[in-house]
Amino acid sequence: MSHAFIFPGQGSQFSGMGKSLYDTHEKAKQMMEAANDILGFRITDIMFSGSEEALKQTNVTQPAIFIHSVVAFECLAEQKPDMVAGHSLGEFSALVANKVLSYEDALRLVSVRAEAMQKACLSQPSTMAAVLALADDKVEEICKQIQGSSGEVVVPANYNCPGQLVISGSVKGIELACAAMKEAGAKRALVLSVGGAFHSPLMESAREELKAKIESTLFNDPSCPIYQNVVAKAVSDKEDIKQNLIAQLTGAVKWTQSVQAMVGDGATQFTECGPGKVLQGLVQKVHKEVLTEGIG
Repeated sequence: MSHAFIFPGQGSQFSGMGKSLYDTHEKAKQMMEAANDILGFRITDIMFSGSEEALKQTNVTQPAIFIHSVVAFECLAEQKPDMVAGHSLGEFSALVANKVLSYEDALRLVSVRAEAMQKACLSQPSTMAAVLALADDKVEEICKQIQGSSGEVVVPANYNCPGQLVISGSVKGIELACAAMKEAGAKRALVLSVGGAFHSPLMESAREELKAKIESTLFNDPSCPIYQNVVAKAVSDKEDIKQNLIAQLTGAVKWTQSVQAMVGDGATQFTECGPGKVLQGLVQKVHKEVLTEGIG
């Protein structure tokens, strides 16, 4: 019986996020003020009272979710995790929870990641789409067919839960893939309102930029295993953790497989730290017998 702590990614932000933590925990206030100093602007003002549009800016969204998630873990977690995982951006929060990265260093990496991803999005029009109720292997097959026949980029990006897979690629590639997915029997193939093709080869320039920063950052031995997005299994070697984190920007988020691996290794309780309840819902869809809760 193991307790897994999980951390959300982009999309879980909301106006007012983290404010109750800031107001009621001195430690939370100190951590958030330190974040303002590191980032060079008062991100807390945007978190607490910013517009939905302001919170959608990548250079705000990613640090805001990271800050909220780590502060919630540090202030509200009543026990130490036996294992951790994070969805995309959430992997950085997980690496603070298992002591591989310091809060300050991880925030600097998240800031670089956000800016690099934003630049990559601006350099080439690209997007993502959610495919519902189509088998993973069929989605993978169609992506390969579209790439082979059209030369467009389209790849599986987020394996969120059974029957929900997000694809990523060029605008034309996603358009062709969505039509093919529907024809193959998908309940829906819906283009998402995102800035670019995250977790695809089109993020290569961002991966290179982040790689340089990661390689100059101190990584410590973990206090417990992390189930990383690109390998979907327990990782305990800090050098392997570093390489998987670099690969994550252009690799798929294997969340379904990660949850299955954690349950297979004994996880019976999952605690989501940070804004929203998205991961709790996904975990339940992967394995409905486990207990889920949220803090933050």
